[in-house]
Amino acid sequence: MKDEHKREFYELEAVKNAWNGKELERQVHASLYERLLMSSDKDSVMAVARNEKLPEHPSEIIKSPMLLEFLGLEKMPHYYEKDLENALITHLQQFMLELGNGFSFVARQKRLVIEDDEFFADLVFYNRLLRCFVVIELKTQKMTHQDLGQLQMYVNYYDRFEKLPDEKPTIGILLCQTKNAVMVELTLPKDTSIYATKYSFYLPEKKLLEEKLTKWTAEFGKDKKEEI
Repeated sequence: MKDEHKREFYELEAVKNAWNGKELERQVHASLYERLLMSSDKDSVMAVARNEKLPEHPSEIIKSPMLLEFLGLEKMPHYYEKDLENALITHLQQFMLELGNGFSFVARQKRLVIEDDEFFADLVFYNRLLRCFVVIELKTQKMTHQDLGQLQMYVNYYDRFEKLPDEKPTIGILLCQTKNAVMVELTLPKDTSIYATKYSFYLPEKKLLEEKLTKWTAEFGKDKKEEI
């Protein structure tokens, strides 16, 4: 790797997570470094990798897209959410590696009773680095504002009835095939802890991802100059 920061990142992550050669190769081919940079800035990504700081914000660990090629699901127009959930549970170890550092599995189809109504959260994790619960809802159909509202209710439930006083607010992740960023922005408040993240069953074209990262970096730098 010609980029010394990129090379150092993979060296540090391989040691920290005890990756074998096969897993390291997967993470490189899956463009983990570039996907994290698209969610956060280089200094933050490298500081976390070097153990100079703990993740403070969900954007430092949440990747978009999440790559689920290890599920081995064939390319089909539609999947039922139950099929996706079962596949993720079957490959739970690989899914937790894809989620990032510090995740522990808590529950699937977690039953939430709100007065006389029952609801079931698809997957619940806990992140010991961020010190908060993470509720994940799976959507195989087109994302709707009702999906965001439902996930917001689950997050509120955990904040009010499960979270301890010294823990940080719950994070909600809507894992979907297509993401409508404008809908997310209009539906949820600016300080929301809800994140809509795309998933893909196939590794991205590295050249395309690098082009997106270059464009994003240029736009990020322009926004920073305007703020100054």
